[in-house]
Amino acid sequence: MNGRDLREARRKKGWTQVETAEKLGVTQAYLSMLESGRRPLPHDLARLAVETLHASPTALPLREQAFAAPLGSERLSLQLAALGYPGFAHLRAKAQRNPAEVLLTALNTANLDNRVTEGLPWLALAYADMDWDWAVQNAKLLDRQNRLGFVVTLASQVAAKSADLHRSGRLREYAAVLERSRLVKEDTLCHDALTEAERKWLRANRPATAAHWNLLTDMKAENLPHATL
Repeated sequence: MNGRDLREARRKKGWTQVETAEKLGVTQAYLSMLESGRRPLPHDLARLAVETLHASPTALPLREQAFAAPLGSERLSLQLAALGYPGFAHLRAKAQRNPAEVLLTALNTANLDNRVTEGLPWLALAYADMDWDWAVQNAKLLDRQNRLGFVVTLASQVAAKSADLHRSGRLREYAAVLERSRLVKEDTLCHDALTEAERKWLRANRPATAAHWNLLTDMKAENLPHATL
């Protein structure tokens, strides 16, 4: 979130600068400087603004550089639940993270529960307006562009079937960007503990999209639970 995003979120809420400043615990003069870009928006205040103004989680602050701190399935399940994934609707989760960061954190994890990986195309679809430039850049730094490319491709296929032209177009655009840096090295979709027998079976039976991205997975767009919005 930057100053312009803050101003748009405030106006969408129908609040004046005075009202918003009071709720954020700052002066109206300082808020005016933030909205005009004369002062940078601190991360803590940006997070508070997203929560207070009920703005999209895509406006939450992102880390500037790639990170290599994978989380387990349990914590990622909670993060997906907080972002509205129906597959984990039964979980009680409040704190949200930027969807792009959740997606890349998951894709940088060696082994995840199937229920978590099945939720990743939904995440890309539901938040197709996320900061894809950040996601692509950091995926490349972590050598995870094949995993991201596969997930984005599945999400674009689901969007196309739903005749969601805006989302499908945006997702196809970034799938094409990832295509240019596609890795030849074989990988899994966050299931590195696969046995050699499982790997052999998947090489022979994986869907064409998985083969294209050099991933050992049997995930297909038509079999995804909760794929539509």
